[in-house]
Amino acid sequence: MRDTHDACHVAIPARDLDEAVEFYVFGLGVKMARRYADRVTFDFFGDQLVCHLSDEVPEEAVMYPRHFGVSFARPEDFDRLARLVETRKLRVLTGPSVRFEGTAEQHRTLALADPSNNVIEFKNYDDPRLQY
Repeated sequence: MRDTHDACHVAIPARDLDEAVEFYVFGLGVKMARRYADRVTFDFFGDQLVCHLSDEVPEEAVMYPRHFGVSFARPEDFDRLARLVETRKLRVLTGPSVRFEGTAEQHRTLALADPSNNVIEFKNYDDPRLQY
C-alpha cells in the first residue's frame, strides 16, 4: 500500500527550534525541509519529522512508553550511524548494544535523546524480515 514516495509523519515537541535544527541537521545529518516560526520539518531518513515549538516537553528522556526511530535493513547503515553518534558526541541513552541475544528477535540498538528529551531509537535486526 505504501509507495516509495509516501512518508510516515511524526510530530514531536521542541522547546527551542534552533536546538532542534542543531541536533537533527548538524548532529544526525538529516535534511531540513521547511522552517516556520512555530515548527521545523525534517526529512528524517526518508520520513517526515516535525518539531513543534512547545512548552510541554518531557522533563526527562525516558524510552517508554514513547519513542521513535529507524530500523535499518542494512547493518552497515547502523554502523555508520553509530560512528556518527560517537564522532559528534550526541547524547546517548543506551547502546550500542544487543537486545534479545540468542533469539529470533536479536537486534542491535542505540537510543539517543534530543535537546527536548524526545527519545530516538535506531535498530538493526539480524533477520531483516523483522524490521517491521
